[in-house]
Amino acid sequence: MEIKMNTGHISALITIIIWGTTFISTKILLIDFTPIEILFFRFVIGIIALSIIYPYRLKVMDRKHHLYFAAAGICGVTLYYLLENIALTFTMASNVGVISAIVPFFTAILTYFYLKNEPLRINFFIGFVVALIGIFLISFNGTINFKVNPLGDLLAIAATLVWAIYSVISKKISSFGYHTIQATRQVFFYGILFMIPTLFLFDFKLGFERLANPVNLFNMFFLGLGASALCFVTWNFAIKKLGAIKTSIYIYLVPVITVITAMIVLHEPLTWMAILGTFLTLTGLFISETKMITKKKEKLVNSLQE
Repeated sequence: MEIKMNTGHISALITIIIWGTTFISTKILLIDFTPIEILFFRFVIGIIALSIIYPYRLKVMDRKHHLYFAAAGICGVTLYYLLENIALTFTMASNVGVISAIVPFFTAILTYFYLKNEPLRINFFIGFVVALIGIFLISFNGTINFKVNPLGDLLAIAATLVWAIYSVISKKISSFGYHTIQATRQVFFYGILFMIPTLFLFDFKLGFERLANPVNLFNMFFLGLGASALCFVTWNFAIKKLGAIKTSIYIYLVPVITVITAMIVLHEPLTWMAILGTFLTLTGLFISETKMITKKKEKLVNSLQE
């Protein structure tokens, strides 16, 4: 049991480390590609990679399972990224960064009421508040420039809610007993399927000649193979082992990884506000992950020991 938990934590950590660095690749690609083009290409590359790695066809045991895969695809692939990208056009990135930290809260509430198999603990909420303060400090980095942008902020909140729904659905899918890669590939299939109609609403073009640029090619494959194919598999595996709530808590680390990456790659200065924010975020993560023993449990443990 302990080994399974450790592999789950490692999988979640690997996922977050990669996701925390994807902003650099996305920022570079946005010079020649639109957000919808990046989204489409990365998941097409992802599904092709998963098909090569594990080419076995998924045999769905129950037709109703297709509904779960479709729901996961539209939430975790299509809606989440579209809502987030559109939100960034109406509000500041720092706003989106802080709002994204609400994901674990939404996930915990939805998991508790829908799956009813992961209890809510007081330490989770304490850790949530501490981490949220830390992420706020990291996102604004000492410049209190918080400005409410109703449309953009609401879209960002909608994106976090959609991702929380995806996490809960993924936990449900994990109980079906399918291979993680096969299940992830099926989610990608439905995600791309629902994405196709949106291509006609945005300025989408294939333009493969843009990938002749080695920088574009590398970053697109990094997003497709790393941030999509690998990370969705490791994230779903972590949810399977740890549960939706414990896994979602690792999202607190995304801005921390982003700050460190920006300092190393883009040579951005590390301010004392970012250092304090990082400390609080890590503290919040630790508090949320720590199992607090209640008095009843303590009495039970003592009685068993006697």
